[in-house]
Amino acid sequence: MERDLDPELMQKFICLGTTDKDTLITELHTLLEFQISPEECAFLLDMTNWNLQAAIGTYYDLDLLSTSTPSMSLVSNETIVEEESVPPDTPFIKTWRIKNTGSEVWPPGVCLRYVGGHHFDHENFVVVRTLGPEEIYDVKVQMRSPHASGMYQGQWRMCTAGGRYFGDVIWVILKVEVGGLLGLTQQPSSMEAECSTQPHCSLQDPFTTFTPRVPAQTQHTTPSSASVTIATNDPVDSESAMHEQPYELHPSGQ
Repeated sequence: MERDLDPELMQKFICLGTTDKDTLITELHTLLEFQISPEECAFLLDMTNWNLQAAIGTYYDLDLLSTSTPSMSLVSNETIVEEESVPPDTPFIKTWRIKNTGSEVWPPGVCLRYVGGHHFDHENFVVVRTLGPEEIYDVKVQMRSPHASGMYQGQWRMCTAGGRYFGDVIWVILKVEVGGLLGLTQQPSSMEAECSTQPHCSLQDPFTTFTPRVPAQTQHTTPSSASVTIATNDPVDSESAMHEQPYELHPSGQ
């Protein structure tokens, strides 16, 4: 099948004069908008003697996009509004709500994979369960903000077990600055979840110092109470004896 290449796309790779293989793989990966994996890009370039223009033409000639692949769209960003600030060096959980927009069930082994941009000290992929048509799912990724303030971004893609990317490109756009609240607002929720599994845990205010409760002393004035003194063999002087505290004994049931 013949396809007309976009003139703007042609102009981009005409301006590229590099022969470095890693750079060519990255450029082909970017020009094809992450539709195939870096391994597939390397395969196409190797087929065409590492000619970027020929590799792009071969990609369309093979009609790789016409093969049956899953469908996905990003429904919403459940964690933060883009550019909401996060304190430096702070752990947080990034959550995206995704949807299977296709008519077929996703194959086993699909995952959300990190493909580029800043690495927020996270895993490179997160396995996603199989979704049916129109089914929605929240994908969560544990991340940590950079040490330095500034704007950061990264890209993620859904990927099949065979390495084929599909669906929307998912972006992380993060503003890091002192005084940001995202990491702090997520901490009480995680503390509540952990506390719910502890039988004696009470979470009233996560930002106050815990002070143990000391049982109040109760005075017993019932006639049945008896005062006794515990005798020891250790000698005591008269002054310490004056401060000796009696022990209260109470019959059972009172």
